[in-house]
Amino acid sequence: MIHDAREARQGGRLHGATEGLLREVRACTLCQAQLPLGPRPVLQFHPRARILIAGQAPGRKVHECGVPFMDASGDRLRDWLGIDATVFYDPQRIALLPMGFCYPGSGQSGDLAPRPECAATWRAKLLARLLDLRLTLAVGRYALAWHLGSSGRPTLTETVRAWREYGPGLLPLPHPSPRNNIWLKRNAWFERELLPELRGRVRELLDQAPGAPADRRATA
Repeated sequence: MIHDAREARQGGRLHGATEGLLREVRACTLCQAQLPLGPRPVLQFHPRARILIAGQAPGRKVHECGVPFMDASGDRLRDWLGIDATVFYDPQRIALLPMGFCYPGSGQSGDLAPRPECAATWRAKLLARLLDLRLTLAVGRYALAWHLGSSGRPTLTETVRAWREYGPGLLPLPHPSPRNNIWLKRNAWFERELLPELRGRVRELLDQAPGAPADRRATA
């Protein structure tokens, strides 16, 4: 199973500058003093990925295994997308770039917010190297705030419900964590209206041949 760009050689070697950037990211210790379990950046990246999943930050289980979304949240997310783990963990198809690459620790109501230093230092550099990005999935309020900026609505629910307003290149999603089971029950429209559109867009992009013209450009 492929989990990062170091092993993504099917289409040739990565450009040296991209490999160098990924080495820097994986070796990052900027937030070491604030991370209870120490730094362990977790991401999946290849410049050819057409789909970007922008999540929150790794949970403790993902920190321990080093594989993005290898937990209950990931199981639900893959179900939402209508794909299996083999497709999900192919970096030439899907990039997994959370707002924070390291586990931030936990508080009284769940995991802490992603460390802000991470996105400020690395995000723009990595996004600039996604050369064929067609669809961004902004998952949870931290990703929504960064990728939508002032175009987001006051609450996550309002933002996700307004998904049609954000164009074909971006879809806002709630976090797939089991902690959101109550939200999903209260907002049945999400599964009824948004999930079919999500699965259709993902299937369309995955079915396109490499190098096919872009119909839907992603929004950073």
